[in-house]
Amino acid sequence: MKDDQSHTGFQGLRVGALESRLATEMERFIIRHGGVPVVAPSMRERPLSENPQALECGHALLDGQVDMLVLLTGVGFRALLEVVQTRYSLDAITAALRNTVLVVRGPKPTLVLKELGLQPNIPVPEPNTWRDTLHALDASYPDGLQGMRIAVQEYGVSNLEFLDGLRERGAEVRPVPVYRWTLPDDVAPLKNLLQQIMDGEVQVLLITNAVQVEHIIKVLGEDEKINHFRKALHRMMVASIGLVASERLRHYGFPVDLEPSHPKMGILVKEASQAVHAILANKNAPPIR
Repeated sequence: MKDDQSHTGFQGLRVGALESRLATEMERFIIRHGGVPVVAPSMRERPLSENPQALECGHALLDGQVDMLVLLTGVGFRALLEVVQTRYSLDAITAALRNTVLVVRGPKPTLVLKELGLQPNIPVPEPNTWRDTLHALDASYPDGLQGMRIAVQEYGVSNLEFLDGLRERGAEVRPVPVYRWTLPDDVAPLKNLLQQIMDGEVQVLLITNAVQVEHIIKVLGEDEKINHFRKALHRMMVASIGLVASERLRHYGFPVDLEPSHPKMGILVKEASQAVHAILANKNAPPIR
């Protein structure tokens, strides 16, 4: 009987993931599709409760010193509103936003705007990457952004390439960090997962956030370890939830073997389980002589 490589499901493969808040859900998805989950938290959200940049942005916004506000995430936008409301009324903030060009990346910050009775002036089309945001701005401002005062509501980590892209177009850029991702208090489980990957004990790695990639690099630290980890990834399957995470993986020379048809965790796990056997067979096939 011929060996069937078209079967679906992980079939007992060990599947690594770096989920933190949704670790339990990730484990359930992996088990549902026949995998053995090896999940280690890689991120902890650290709110900037005393956030001078957010307060300064709020003051500038209400003072008419912000021409454009770029909203990158719904969670971050809500946090920004909460911080600014410690000094100003929501009605005053809404009025100021109405007089500002609102560039919105994705449906979640759009939903927050709708709750305020507002609409985005420049919606960024899918897949909502920083490059898509710059393309949307180029389409609306073909002559550039010379002299425009732009505040960027950030999320997790600063995207220096995006900020530089705005500056190259002539804008005065004000990054507004609302929260930052940091490593978990206990990094031992993460170190253990990375070591298992380097030892060849994990066959699949699922990446659901670009910050996870940065934290892998931070924990590995030494170039020698990063190179060892990179070689290990080229022998296994790496599935990325979408373009932003894939960009960070490729930035460090890590492979991206699969992106799901929709950037949802459940779909990522399901489609990874369907594709894994063919991908691993192709990667580990003997070279043609």
